[in-house]
Amino acid sequence: MARIAVGDNLNAPIQQPGGKLSNDGYGLLTATVVWKANTNSDLSVGNRGSTCPLNGALAAHKFSVTYDALGMATITVDYVGIDPEVNGGVYTNPQVGVSNGLTTANITTNPNFFVNAGGGYFNVIAGTTYAESDLGPIVKRADGNNGKSYVGENGACFERADGGRFIGFVDPEYPEFYGKTNYLAPQTSFAGHFYTDDATKVQAARANLGTTSGTNDWDGALPDIVPTYAGTAWVNSGVNSYNQLLLAQVNVEDYGLLYKVNYEVRYNEQGWPRQVYPDAV
Repeated sequence: MARIAVGDNLNAPIQQPGGKLSNDGYGLLTATVVWKANTNSDLSVGNRGSTCPLNGALAAHKFSVTYDALGMATITVDYVGIDPEVNGGVYTNPQVGVSNGLTTANITTNPNFFVNAGGGYFNVIAGTTYAESDLGPIVKRADGNNGKSYVGENGACFERADGGRFIGFVDPEYPEFYGKTNYLAPQTSFAGHFYTDDATKVQAARANLGTTSGTNDWDGALPDIVPTYAGTAWVNSGVNSYNQLLLAQVNVEDYGLLYKVNYEVRYNEQGWPRQVYPDAV
């Protein structure tokens, strides 16, 4: 049986009633719109970059076409954009997760190793006063002669009376320390992502990889990639005033006409030494 066409031939795509527009709560807008057209017509309504009829802040980034047996095509177009009410429509608010745990670290980095750090610590680990002992190995002195090593609190052994190289814990009377070299140190990291249509934000993220910051936004170069609810001052209280945030990872992928920036920030309570890690650029 031949097809009998009645009404509009749909030689141009016609937007169908309905459609769906979503905001993820951080400023990312997505939408889906369905169009109908004759299979012989121009189906380019879903071409990349075309404006969304539901909201002009969105642009098409992909589409699919379904052909039926009656010579009609159903065009489903997906759009993406940034809410103009969020950061001027330049970037979304970062979506961030915080990870807190313990990781293996050298015992000498413990803040209670040489001096009592307070705050719940019980006594000091090694202290700063060491005496010659037969417990430790023979070491070479500064004058070139061999001699005994030096031992402090809990059997902590050093090569000199004033410290120097830490050799290890050598007194079996302290089994909780004897032979140990590491401890479980707290570690906090922030992992998140944001979307932007501004390539300079992407370039700033890449340029700051491996740098430290005392602010949530790398001195204004980036969005608040560390949420303000976690804190707003990120400089340690030591004499060197090291920044406590380190941008440890940056990955970028296209998402329609936007860029999705995935990142990781590591936190160090003692701060990251500027001799090794530069400030934000």
